[in-house]
Amino acid sequence: VFNPTQTRKDRYSRWQNVEGIFKVRDPGRFEGKHILLVDDVITTGSTLEACASEILKLDGTKVSIAALAVAYM
Repeated sequence: VFNPTQTRKDRYSRWQNVEGIFKVRDPGRFEGKHILLVDDVITTGSTLEACASEILKLDGTKVSIAALAVAYM
């Protein structure tokens, strides 16, 4: 799926840009697991939030997030 770049978007626009684009292909592999999402830089957190929200729809799933840096907007 092609999705426009997040560059130069404000927080709300970034959230709208990634809303609903992530899907879990094989839910059975992730149910009941603790998933670690890793990002190089968290700018607004919109991408991680959109991805984590899909994972958290699965029964018994937990999500943790790690990043190398945080950008201030």
